[in-house]
Amino acid sequence: MTFTTMLKEEISKNDFNVVEARYELLAFLNCIAKIKKDELLITVENASIARRIYKEIKEIYDVNPKITIRMQKRFKVKQIYILCIHEKVSFIKDSLILGTKIDLETLVTDEEKIAFIEGAFLAVGNVSNPSTSGYHLEFIFTKERLAKQVLNLLNYFKLNAKLIKRGYKNVVYIKASENISDLIKLFKATSSLFYFEDIRIYRDHKNMVNRLNNCEIANQEKTFKTGQKQLEDIYYLKKAGLFDLLDEKTKIVADAREKYPESSFQELADIITTEMDYRIGKSGVNHHFIKISNLVKRHKENGLKE
Repeated sequence: MTFTTMLKEEISKNDFNVVEARYELLAFLNCIAKIKKDELLITVENASIARRIYKEIKEIYDVNPKITIRMQKRFKVKQIYILCIHEKVSFIKDSLILGTKIDLETLVTDEEKIAFIEGAFLAVGNVSNPSTSGYHLEFIFTKERLAKQVLNLLNYFKLNAKLIKRGYKNVVYIKASENISDLIKLFKATSSLFYFEDIRIYRDHKNMVNRLNNCEIANQEKTFKTGQKQLEDIYYLKKAGLFDLLDEKTKIVADAREKYPESSFQELADIITTEMDYRIGKSGVNHHFIKISNLVKRHKENGLKE
């Protein structure tokens, strides 16, 4: 079962009241219903959604859709559910036309707005599995007006939705994981929300560990390069006969660097304090290496002048 199927099944099993169901059904039918002169067809691939839409049609329009179950063998075998309505088709068609004019003003309560979004998601929504890919939730509409309605409703809830054209289709999408989580919360899909959040926490923790490891590797490389440069300065002074110009404490630090070429300043400070009876901190070690570097620099500059 995909995460989209899991989420849609949970939404379709939630309780509904007649007012909210009306807006959910309007959005759903506007997305996928095929209307003919005396017939209205709704094709659904999910049994739970088919049951919910059947109940809502019966409750709101007082008609009993005829249900046909067919086996679809394209790509893979699966059942599809076709709801066919022959009663009150003109009345339902008129209500759907009114549904295309619904906006933030006509949907009075937040619950009504959520119900409209919910109906659109059940019809044309899709969300990637957070455990196998990046975070992405989208609605794919053929009608641009409907896409803009849902876009405005999503952004009313500050979900940072965007709209793009993909061929003749209008795609409303959300990328940020926290916004997808907030939408699932609005749908009251608790089990799906826990599943999504568990994976999101795990991935965030894994990414944080990777970043820390990368920082540690980078610090080690930086420490190694710094140590190599300091060794080069020490060898230069010894070769040029300038090492004895250093004071005794700087010589102690230089000797420690030769013994421990890959140690950090803090590690050198601890070693010198413990082994060489010279209490020093990290900044003190750095200060002595600055002395060494400056002496090398001055000697090289003098050599160039000569």
